[in-house]
Amino acid sequence: MKQYYVTGMSCAACSSRVEKAVSKVSGVESCSVSLLTNSMGVEGSASDEAIIEAVENAGYGASLKDSASHATAVPGHKKREEDGLSDRESPLLLKRLIWSCLFMLPLFYFSMGHMMWKWPLPAFFDGNHVAMGLVQLLLAAIVMVINQRFFVNGFKALANRSPNMDSLVALGSMASFVYSTCSLFGMTRALVAGDESGVMHFMNEFYFETSAMILTLITVGKTLEAKSKGRTTDALKGLMNLAPKTAVLLVDGVEKSVPVETVKKGDIFVCALGDKSKYISNAMEKKCSLVITNGSYKRKKVYVINGDINRFLKNLLEKKYHYPLKDKKLI
Repeated sequence: MKQYYVTGMSCAACSSRVEKAVSKVSGVESCSVSLLTNSMGVEGSASDEAIIEAVENAGYGASLKDSASHATAVPGHKKREEDGLSDRESPLLLKRLIWSCLFMLPLFYFSMGHMMWKWPLPAFFDGNHVAMGLVQLLLAAIVMVINQRFFVNGFKALANRSPNMDSLVALGSMASFVYSTCSLFGMTRALVAGDESGVMHFMNEFYFETSAMILTLITVGKTLEAKSKGRTTDALKGLMNLAPKTAVLLVDGVEKSVPVETVKKGDIFVCALGDKSKYISNAMEKKCSLVITNGSYKRKKVYVINGDINRFLKNLLEKKYHYPLKDKKLI
């Protein structure tokens, strides 16, 4: 199974859309997409270029992970797998949230505090309604630029006729911003015409704070989601760290400790009581032999199924027997 990194997914609908798009590629037998790890596994004869193109046409990004053979040969592969589970999203979202709040709070002061509760403003803004509107427009535009990812991903999904949550957020925020901008132009025209009632009417039609609030609140939700996702990936990395980093091989009757990534087909593992059972899994997958040792090496065939490994190790060692494991895939 080929493994790919997928970028741009923000919800379960995104992963489902990627899976459907890749499944339609000629030569693809099965496709599985993980939103948690932003990865995708594909089985079949389809080329990497065709699969990546299908993902990009769906509005997302994709890149090929290391091949299985390369993963086995390169000792740093496990480190790269852990890096793939690293929580890089939470710090970026938290930074976006902080900057959004810094500009949204003065925007609310101008739009809600002064208009509704008559909070004081600098004397420059007394009767200067156009300046009030321009300040709100500028602050809202800054918040929109900070959260531009919503618009990039959202409108890209719309262009590919596959709208997602980012599309909804982008449309809602953009609608209020465009409406408020039109009201600002209308207020300017009324001011030029000397229509004071018209000026006040358009002043009450500003919704710049709404466009900023939509983006900020959704960013709060995404930040909390990313934090939760980060805790889950940390747990996965903890499980990965439980895997053994070295293996004991029997070479010409002598036990030798080597990095587990360097083990190849035909090697003989040596397991003692308390050794981690991934050795046995690797032995089965690579058609290697396994020797359970307590000093000497007596040979007798034993059938081991998944879940019975620890019991067999314990019982065999207590009886001081030393069994090589038959080449057989775990059930």
